[in-house]
Amino acid sequence: MGRGFRTSAVLAAIATSALLAPIGSFAAEPPVPALPAVTPIPVKVIVVANFEPGEDKGDAPGEFQFWAEREKLDEVIPIKGALHPLRRNADGLYGMCWGSPDTMLGGVAEQLMSLLLDPRFDFSKTYWLFTGISGVDPELASVGSAAWSRWVVQGDTLREFDDREVAKDWPYGLFAIGADAPNKLPANTESFAGFTDTGKLAMSVKLNQSLAQWAYDRTKDVVIPDSPALQRARAAWKGYPNAQKPPFVLMGETLGSVRYWHGPGRTQWARDWVKLWTGGKGRFAMTNMESQSLAGAMAIAAKQGLVDPARVLVLRTGSNPSMPPPGRSAVESVADEGAGQIAAFEANYRVGVPVVHELLSHWDVYKDQVPGADPK
Repeated sequence: MGRGFRTSAVLAAIATSALLAPIGSFAAEPPVPALPAVTPIPVKVIVVANFEPGEDKGDAPGEFQFWAEREKLDEVIPIKGALHPLRRNADGLYGMCWGSPDTMLGGVAEQLMSLLLDPRFDFSKTYWLFTGISGVDPELASVGSAAWSRWVVQGDTLREFDDREVAKDWPYGLFAIGADAPNKLPANTESFAGFTDTGKLAMSVKLNQSLAQWAYDRTKDVVIPDSPALQRARAAWKGYPNAQKPPFVLMGETLGSVRYWHGPGRTQWARDWVKLWTGGKGRFAMTNMESQSLAGAMAIAAKQGLVDPARVLVLRTGSNPSMPPPGRSAVESVADEGAGQIAAFEANYRVGVPVVHELLSHWDVYKDQVPGADPK
């Protein structure tokens, strides 16, 4: 018997014994340790904003700074996975703003999930106020206005053709997955993501509309500061009476899309898209780049019992119109936020804070009874 044959036989025996050995005998990793038990803090109310150009306090303001400074959110609580800390005050108001990873990749939903999964906090009865600035539809409201949303509509996951390449009777090249033309709901899943139910292709989240109405009723008369700069800008909106009004509070839906679109054509698409996905009951008011991502993270958390989706509020404020005024092109006006940005920061705080204070002041009631709902 040759040496080569003996070597082959030995290797074969080793391979055979490996195949027959119990799988557990190969476990080289240590056992997964149990997480230490903690008693989580019940969080009453949290305000969530989307960006700050610098620090949360003491420099140029972003969406969160007025909240952090005026509500004395002085206690700083680092959150692993989030680039800004969680903050809170002595009254039990929490607040957070997401940080930029210094790239356009990644964003708000990842950081929200880090907060939701932090075992130190119990969010099961928390009221969430998602705030932020947006492009506002000039048919509906003026720059500086604030809209309480009844739906969050997603504007990212869709079919898209170049508008110059679509059928002549199409208004644009954007349409729903599972549909065969714009402004139609899906008729077939087309095996998208393995779905067999067209309902899973839905592009909107219906918020607690009774709670939204309650918030609107409490804040509809809030005075939002006006300015000469806003007045000068409004004068250009001839033929758009709502765009010429001083800033005001309204109810209207938020459309989230990571594409920063602008112009009359896309504004009409947004109106149509919101109408389509709310069964004709919603109206497009605000466009922004975060609402859809945050709504998705909250939907995951709700499925796992981490949050109560009936306690979510969305308040968006107009920093700029979603299209140019008459006589100007979309290219000229796409980045023209001007005085509107500071006005929108102010409106977020002025309109949101009465709701926050009410929830905290009467927590003994609102802990178990969501406002706007029929008493149990």
